This record gives sequence, structure tokens and C-alpha cells, in this order.
Amino acid sequence: MSKLALSIFALPLRLAMLLYQSIALALAQIWANKVRGMLTTLGILIGVAAVSAVIALMTGMKSWVLHEFEAVGAGRIVIYPEVPPSKRNSTSYWQMIFKPHDFDDLLEHCPAVGKYTRVDRWEDDVLTFRSKMEDERVAVMGIDPTWHAVEHRYVTSGRTLTVLDNAARRPVCLINTLVRDKLAMNVDPVGQYLDVDGMKMLVVGLLEAPPVSVALDADWRDVVVPFNYLIQHDPWPGYVVFASSVRPELAEDAKAELEFYMRLKRRLKVGAEDTFVVRTEQRVMDQFAETSTLVTTIAAGIVGISLLVGGIGIMNIMLVSVSERTREIGLRKAVGARPGAILLQFLVEAVVLCLLGGALGLAGGQLLTSGVTRLLPAAIDLHHLLVPPSAVALAFGFSGAIGVVFGMFPAIKAASLDPIEALRHE
Repeated sequence: MSKLALSIFALPLRLAMLLYQSIALALAQIWANKVRGMLTTLGILIGVAAVSAVIALMTGMKSWVLHEFEAVGAGRIVIYPEVPPSKRNSTSYWQMIFKPHDFDDLLEHCPAVGKYTRVDRWEDDVLTFRSKMEDERVAVMGIDPTWHAVEHRYVTSGRTLTVLDNAARRPVCLINTLVRDKLAMNVDPVGQYLDVDGMKMLVVGLLEAPPVSVALDADWRDVVVPFNYLIQHDPWPGYVVFASSVRPELAEDAKAELEFYMRLKRRLKVGAEDTFVVRTEQRVMDQFAETSTLVTTIAAGIVGISLLVGGIGIMNIMLVSVSERTREIGLRKAVGARPGAILLQFLVEAVVLCLLGGALGLAGGQLLTSGVTRLLPAAIDLHHLLVPPSAVALAFGFSGAIGVVFGMFPAIKAASLDPIEALRHE
């Protein structure tokens, strides 16, 4: 085998040995100046800890919210009247709203729709039970019996509203625990009577909490009554419709069918603007995912500025190290060390410092993440949240890049020292 071939095969081994020696020298130098090394890496440590904690928490929150949405919102569709801007001055309220029987034959024309419910809502009502009165954040909702299946909200005691309740316009209602507690009703309020704006209502069930705690305003006092009962007492009977597709993957098909059905019901000509909106929850989920990703990126970028500050600290300390070790550099050059070996030694030392700071920062980020999750409400289940692999890779990659960028100038300065002048240095 020729000398050229041997040298080609030996080159990687020589580079590996040189890199190993540089890392060993860097670790020895850091160990010899432990306090200075720790203070130097503090900026990197804080930056990596903050960035990794922000990414972990935002990623965990996004996953939890989307999971909660999917539990109730996959395949869910909302339909509500909306006048286009070009017709707002010429369309009255009574022309805009849905009529009570607009959706009677909806399921016959929309096979991809599984269930739907009309929802009429009053707010700022007054509830009275015996001598107690409540008028803050009260919402009375009129619903069809299918609301329970569409919204995935049932009762913890008593019964749900039925078709007979709706058809007979019975003055019955469901309440949530906030109403029960604010009015000091029995733990099981079924069978008690509640006064709703002067209307006497029999409580037949206690509503369970909504599945999506972040998507609903949890401190509203909910009173749920039959839709037909509420609509006949509503002086402004505008309502919306919540529907669900037969299967989550058919949500877009159901949306298209509903849009066609609504245009027929509203007698809209070809080319005319829609006077309604059909919105799938998948679109809301996608928008939330995009927004949370953008917020995570911006937050991580802002916090990442501390990494640049840490990098400047690394450069300053490495310049001090070059100044302190000038005679050592001159001696190594005098015995044959090449500028490339000197440059690699100081560059590796800067990178090792940054990587050590990054590793400690990841540990700190995990501790910070665990601490924050313990402070969150019990309903937000982010316990056992770990820093994601993407954040680990980003932390080490950015730390290494900081070491290379800010360690390059001191390394070049060290490599370019004249050995004779370096040996004369005091």
C-alpha cells in the first residue's frame, strides 16, 4: 500500500486523537478554574433553562388543549346567522335570524350530519330560590334533547331533558353546581323549584362540568331549559345550531351539506353571499395550533436573547484565558504545535463550556417545568411533563453554535500569536 493511501487512512485517526486531546485539555482547564467556569456558563444555563421550559410548557399546553377539544369537538359544527357587510344596512334583525322550524328536515338532507341541537341563550337573568337571589353571570339556555349528545354534557344526578319536555314546553330545568351553591340549594337539588326571571322552574337534573374547561367560561351559572319553552318567552328569538358529523372524518362533508341546505332554506340565488356561517371545530383547533406554535416561537426567541448574552460572556472569558496562557501558547508553538491545533484547543474549550451550560440548563428547565405544572389548576393535567426532544436538540445545537461563534475570535487570536513574543510575555 502506498504512503499516500496510508496517510489518507491515518488522517481521520489523527483528527480524532487531536479532538480527544483538545477536549481533555479543555475539561482539565475548566476543572482548574471551576468557579470561573461556572460563572461563565451561567448565562448559557439560564438561557437554555428558560427556553426549554417555555417550549415544554407551551407544547404541553397545546397538546392538552387539542386533546380536550378532540374529546368533545371532533366533528362538531356550529351554524349561526350572519349578514354580509354589503347587506347590513338593508337587513333587519327579523330577516337575519333563523326561524323555529328551519332545521326540521335537516337530517333528511344532510346524511353526514349525525345530530344537531338548537340553542337559544339568555344572559344577565335573575335567579331566585327562597330568600336568595343571584343575578351575576347567569345564562339560561334553551336546548333540544340531543344537546346532551352533541355537547357531551350529561347529568350527575336526576335526568336529562327529554323530547316530551320539549314538545310540551314543560317548565323544567337543569342547573350546574355554581347555581346550586350560590343559591344554597340541597346537595342534590332535583325536585326543588327555581324562579328564573319570574318563571317557576322545576329542577330535574344537575349538570356535570364541561369536558373542555379552557374552551368554556367555567364561572357562568348555567340554567338549561327546553328549547321550545324558552323560545316562546324570548322577545328576541335568535338562536344558533350545534351539530356533529356521523364520524369525525366526515366533518368537512357535513359542513358542505349544511352550507347547501342553508342556502336552500334561506332562498339564496346563485352567486349571492351567504347570510349564515357554518364553522367546524377542526378549523378552530387548527388556528389554535398555529397560534400556539407562533407564540412558542416568539417566546423562545425573546428568552433566547439571554443565550447571546451568555455567548458574549464566553468570549470575554476566553480572551482572558488567552491572555493568561500566552506563555503556554508560545511554548507549545516553540516545540512544534501548529496554529490549527492551538485554534482547535481554544475553540473546543469554548464549545465544551457552552455544552456544559446547556446540559445544566436542560436540567434546570426540567425542574422549572415541573415546578410550574404543580402550580397549575388540577383541571389542567400537565403533570409528568418532560422537556421535548426538539427542545433538547435545540438547546445543545444552539449552545454549540454559541460556543463556535463566540469562541472563534479568541481561538484565532491565540493561534495567531507570535511564539517569540508569547515567550517574552510576563
